[in-house]
Amino acid sequence: MSGCCDHDDYQSVFSGRFARRQSRRYHRRGLTPAARGIVDFATAQGIEGATVLEIGGGVGQIQIELLRRGAARVTNLEISQNYEAEAERLLAQAGMTGRVTRRFLDIAQAPDEVEPADVVVLHRVVCCYRDYARLLSVAGAHARRMLVYSHPAANVVNRLEFGAENLYRRFKGSDFRVFLHAPEDMVRAARSGGLTVAGRTHARDWDVVALAR
Repeated sequence: MSGCCDHDDYQSVFSGRFARRQSRRYHRRGLTPAARGIVDFATAQGIEGATVLEIGGGVGQIQIELLRRGAARVTNLEISQNYEAEAERLLAQAGMTGRVTRRFLDIAQAPDEVEPADVVVLHRVVCCYRDYARLLSVAGAHARRMLVYSHPAANVVNRLEFGAENLYRRFKGSDFRVFLHAPEDMVRAARSGGLTVAGRTHARDWDVVALAR
């Protein structure tokens, strides 16, 4: 998302090579534990016939799984165009071409340009966005029924890894940064639109939070 770094740096980090790696991982091993947690939360709350908005959905693994479980349609928002070839290929393989609309837009900067959806999803997004409060409050306001997001666990290992990564990127002249935002501050921002916490789960180095109306 553009709130975290220069647009060109984002394109460089989330490159076509990165997209192909994500696609291969999904093809061979399915969803990651955190992504599976997001899908499980949404399914448990009832996904049949629902519209889904995924912010920063990448190649669309979560979208495919939600559609398989009964979601009607998905809108994906991105600012990197490097995911498109792999996303189209995965949708074609799943027989779901035409059920996902992919747009290039930062919802935090242009919230009025995006229609609300029954379910809003953010996976591995808030850690790339400096102004997480705006992003999550806007995402929550667009959720008719449920908002589900993941964030890195606020532990010592992640703090060390994120700090090292940011130092490396600064040395390389990149504006891209990763963030370990305070978990309760993120929940507070997500709840600002009238949502309440429906569940939380821990998946390796990631936490998943679900909020519902």
